[in-house]
Parts: sequence; structure tokens; C-alpha cells
Amino acid sequence: MNTVMTASPPPAWSESPALPLPLMAGLWDGQTPQGALLGTLYLWAEQGWLRRLDSALAAFALECDPQAPPALLMACALLSQMEGRGHSALPLAALAASPQALLGWPEAAQPALQQAWADLPRTVAGWVQALQSSPVVRRVLPPLPQGEGRGEGLPPPASTGAWLVLDGPANAPLLYLRRYWDYETQVAQALRARAAQPPGEVGADGLRTWLGRLFPDAPTPSADGKPPCDWQQVACALALRGGVSVITGGPGTGKTYTAARLLALLLATHSKPAQLRIGLAAPTGKAAARLRQSIDQSLQSLQASVGDVLDLKALTDRIGPATTLHKLLGARPDTRQFHHDARHPLELDVLLVDETSMVHLEMMAALLQALPQQARLVLLGDKDQLASVEAGAVLGDLCAGAAEARYDAETLAYLQAATGQPLGAAQAPQGVMDSRTVMLRESRRFGTAIGALALAVNAGDGAQARMLLDAAMGADPRSTPPALIWSAPAAEATPALVPQLALQGRPGAPASYADYLRLVKAGPGQESPADRAHADWARAVLQAFERFRILCAVHEGPWGDRALNPAVQAALAHAGWLDPRGEWFVGRPVMVTRNDPALGVFNGDVGVVLPAFQPDGQARRSLRAYFLDGEALRSVAVSRLAHVETAFAMTIHKSQGSEFAHTVVVLPDGAGEMLTRELVYTGITRARTHFSLVEARPGLLETAVQKQVQRASGLQARLGC
Repeated sequence: MNTVMTASPPPAWSESPALPLPLMAGLWDGQTPQGALLGTLYLWAEQGWLRRLDSALAAFALECDPQAPPALLMACALLSQMEGRGHSALPLAALAASPQALLGWPEAAQPALQQAWADLPRTVAGWVQALQSSPVVRRVLPPLPQGEGRGEGLPPPASTGAWLVLDGPANAPLLYLRRYWDYETQVAQALRARAAQPPGEVGADGLRTWLGRLFPDAPTPSADGKPPCDWQQVACALALRGGVSVITGGPGTGKTYTAARLLALLLATHSKPAQLRIGLAAPTGKAAARLRQSIDQSLQSLQASVGDVLDLKALTDRIGPATTLHKLLGARPDTRQFHHDARHPLELDVLLVDETSMVHLEMMAALLQALPQQARLVLLGDKDQLASVEAGAVLGDLCAGAAEARYDAETLAYLQAATGQPLGAAQAPQGVMDSRTVMLRESRRFGTAIGALALAVNAGDGAQARMLLDAAMGADPRSTPPALIWSAPAAEATPALVPQLALQGRPGAPASYADYLRLVKAGPGQESPADRAHADWARAVLQAFERFRILCAVHEGPWGDRALNPAVQAALAHAGWLDPRGEWFVGRPVMVTRNDPALGVFNGDVGVVLPAFQPDGQARRSLRAYFLDGEALRSVAVSRLAHVETAFAMTIHKSQGSEFAHTVVVLPDGAGEMLTRELVYTGITRARTHFSLVEARPGLLETAVQKQVQRASGLQARLGC
């Protein structure tokens, strides 16, 4: 298995201003080691190995410190690139050991890297010595012995104006942009404080009766004959014990099912339940809508079990709509700051956050700052999914020991008394969040072929994954049930196959874009009132669109979403489903690419362009983009949507928090380190009933499964892991 340090496509970097190219060119005179290195970095950016932004940061460092050693300039450029790929820091030990292994650049870059490294430090101590000599670096590491750095025997340089931070253990130091060091420090401190809160007033004895009523069904017996553990009960009991808890598990393990019962348990045990203020949130509108829908369904089905003792309908009404984290915190235009912060905290007693794997480091820092210290925070998510597009892998860091169930003796005794579940012996927690984390293990969905495929991928077993696909391919497509998973035969696996699937699905999986376009063609019904008929029609169109989706690993190339979107659009137009004249046309699916709080749309929201309702019944006059949050319908005039893109195909990263009846995952050739186990697992688990795989060449699935993402971060160490 290869562990790679790559992650997501780079977002824009905004730590320091990029220098104008003429000014940068003036620094690249080649007459000094620094100037020669800047010239090299510029050429690397021209080759596409770096971004211009990365080389600009190195030039900015030289502007701030004219005596900056070449090692600092190289570290700045690589730190900028690593941050753009989702890492919160640059690991100097990995950089010293093998820059090529760390960066994952193409083989063509190898000679250039070797040549540049001839004049750069070869040891961790050498990198630390070079970096900490500059006033732009704030040193948090233990000091080097006297005589090993610039300014022998002097104290560390003052941190005034320092926008880099050198931190971490001496054998594995990390270089940060200062704001990411601040975020990481804030998150660690806030979680430590919440984890240290004393247990709640509810005792274990009082919980056991309620848990038995809320979870009447015993878990499935294990294959080894050992007594099964109901981890859902454990998760509820643990969440009631302190100020923060994490519930992780794969699709179908019942995270939101458990969360709904946790809310009922809070209602049953709270001294003033009518005053309990509960919030539901997720990173995207789609994920938030799914969270609220799941919570509502679970509470409705639970009412029969609890009888008249609890009024769960009142609880459901009091929760209010689930929302995105941006909306919850009060995103403001033209600033990274939110309305809610430590001075203006959220008015909540309990906050449930779903799809936490998508929450990046900066957002988690803002959330923890805005949440009152006495409020209870419950984080839900799948630790094995892709981490956030932006820097940080917060959920992965928090769940480092989730599979081992590391509970100290006191916590274990409480959990066993509260649940009566066989939890085994106590284990010494390695971090403060170990005793605040529960991993759900029994999956209902993983009893299907899709679940078996996801398990094989998550275990790194490419051979088993291929065997499952081959077995499904050998089945008669007319059999009952039809093949749930499918892989395109090598002879048919071309980019042209993807529009065909979009048009008509495949044998055994008919869901396609024809589902929603058929409704678009039919138009609103004739029932009265007309506005309700139009709203019902728009809602049905959006729901039908969500039945099918094409998911790509990359943006660029013939297998990327930027090529497949126009190809699918052209195929649908040729078949008579669309009439794409101009940028805006009826039936165009769009995805928002930038938060716009004023319009109420946020990055990742997906909608469909439809004719606006006309009260006077006249011909179509205008187009609006319609979005669906659960059952709530909202729309925006297309003239006001400046930041959207067509969404027949989207990246797997953007699909997180969504599910589709039929999901087509496209794996491109030449994507290098972008193809990873987490990427494929996330794509597979977006499929609810049918999954189709299209590979640019045979074997890409096995190659991807062997590569596991590891993001550079110091959060685990700060939490004691």
C-alpha cells in the first residue's frame, strides 16, 4: 500500500498577496542564490508543477527578508502548494527524506528536483536551522544548540511580522502559514476544554431504561459467536456524558438514526425540555436537508415506541430547519469572518453537525469559537470518506483511535452501566478525544453488493473489489434482482460511453437524466391553484434529477467534469431533451461554486433552471434556478447567479453529502496521486441502489485502492494522539 500526501484539487490561496510579475521578475536576476532559486520556482510554475501563487509566496518571503536563505524560499513555495492540496502544514521530515515522494510530481520533474536539492539541506536539523533564522518565521520548536543557526548564541528572532510558524516535535517539525497554526491551536484548545467538562447530571441507571425503550431491536449476532455490542446505544450514552462527542461510521450504520434517538434521550432527561435549544447543521445544503429529513423520519417512527411519555412531534417542530454551517454562523460577503463568534455566540444548547469529514480546519475553528461553552456538540461523519477540499482533515484526526474503542476505566464503567453492552476491557486513551468517540460498525446497506464493494475498497483489497464487479458482470441483466454494481467492459470504456449512460442508464439500472427531463418536457399540471401546481412540478423535477449523477475524479482532461458536462449536454440536445441556446436554458442543472449569503445560495448547492411561475398564465418570460432543501423549494433569477457551473457531471469531492439512486464513477488515466482509496470509497458510497464504474484503462481501480491519503497536520499531536 502506498500512502500519499495528496488530497483535493487546490482552492485559491489567500494568506499573502501575490507579487506583480514585473516585481517578481526583478528578483529573479540569477546573480544570487535566492534569485536563481526564484527563477527555478518560476519555471516550475510554467511547467505546471507549482502554481504561480506558490512561486509568488517565495518571492514575497524574499521581499520581507532580503537575507532569507534559499531553503526558506523553497519551503514557502512547497508549503503554499501543500496547503492548496489540503494539508495544513509542510512536514519537514518527509521533505528531507524524499521531496519527490512527498510532492508526488510526475517523473519529468525528478531531474529538476534533484538539481534544486543539491544546494538545499539534506537533514531535518538543516531545514530547521535555515528556517528559524528568518524573522518571518516564528519558532515554537525547542531551540537548536548555540552555533547552529544565524546569530550564534542569540535568542530566537522576534515573531513581530512573522507569518510562518515552525512547530511540532524536534524529529518531525511542521512549517505552517500562521493562520493555519492559529486555527489548529484554537481547535485543539476548544476540544480539550469541552472534553474536560464534568459529566452531566444524568446517571447511568436513569439512562438504561430509556435506552432499552429507544433501541428495542438487538444488534445482529456476530459471526464469531461473541455477544454483539449495540454501538448506537453506546454513542447516545457517551454523548450525554460531556460537552463534545464524535459518532463515526460508514453508510448505513445509522448515524442519523442514532442522532434522532439521542435528541429524544436529551428531551427525556433534560430538567427543562421545553427550553432545550437544538440546532442541526451540515457543510452543504444537500447534506443539511438529508440530515433533517432523516431526523424527522426517525422521530416519527420512534413515537410508537415511547408512547405518550415524550412528545416527539413537539421536539421535531422545535428543532427548526437544518442549515449549512455558513448560514448557521452568519456568513458575510467580502470577508472570512462570521457574524457569530466568541462575542456573539450561537443561541444553542445542542448542536448536531453531519458530514463532518467535509468540515475544514478554518470552519471548525469558527464553529467551536461561536458555540457556547456549555452547549453540547455532537459531530457525525464517516472517517473513511474524503477529507474537506480545503486544508485540514479534522474528522480523520479526531477518529484516529475510533476502531480500537479506547475508553478509560471510568468512562467504560459508566458506558457498561448505562447500556449493559459488552465493551471489553478498558484501554488507555492516546488522545483526549478517544474517550469521546464511538464508531458504529453494523451497516444495513453493507449487506448489498454496493456495501460489499465499498468494504473491499476501504480495506484496500483491490482484488476482492474486482472480483465482486466481475461476478456482477457475469450475471444476466434481466435477472431479479438486477446487477447492483457494474463495470464497463474495457472495449466500451471510452468518454463517449458516459453520455450514453446519462441518456438511458444501463441494463438493470435504468435511472438516467431522462427521468427529470421527461418531467421538464411535460410541464406543470393543470390543477388549481396554479402556483402550487408549478411548485409541485419544480419539486418533482429536482427530485428526479437527484436519481442519477456522473462523478469524476478530476476537472481536466477527457474524463474530467469540464469535458463531460458539454458532452452530456450535447448528447441530450441531440436526442431532443434539451434546447441549449445560450448560457441559460430550460433544464440546465447548475451547481453553485461560491457562497452568496445575500441570495441564500452556497458553494455546492445544486439546482435546475426552469421557467418562472407566471401568475397571469402568459407565455414564459423568465428563467429561475430552483433549489430544494428537503421539501422546501427556493429559487433565484438566473441573472443574479454569477458563480455557477453546469452539473451533469461533478467531482466526487463536490458530491459528498449526497446520494443518488444510480451513480456513475469515472476514473481517468494519468490522474496520478489524485486517484486514492478515499476517493473511490466516497464515490461508491454515493450510490443508493445502483453503481456503475467506468475506467479509462483496466486496473485503475486496483491502483487507486492501494493509495491512501495522509494529510500533514499537527492536530492529533495537539490532542495527545
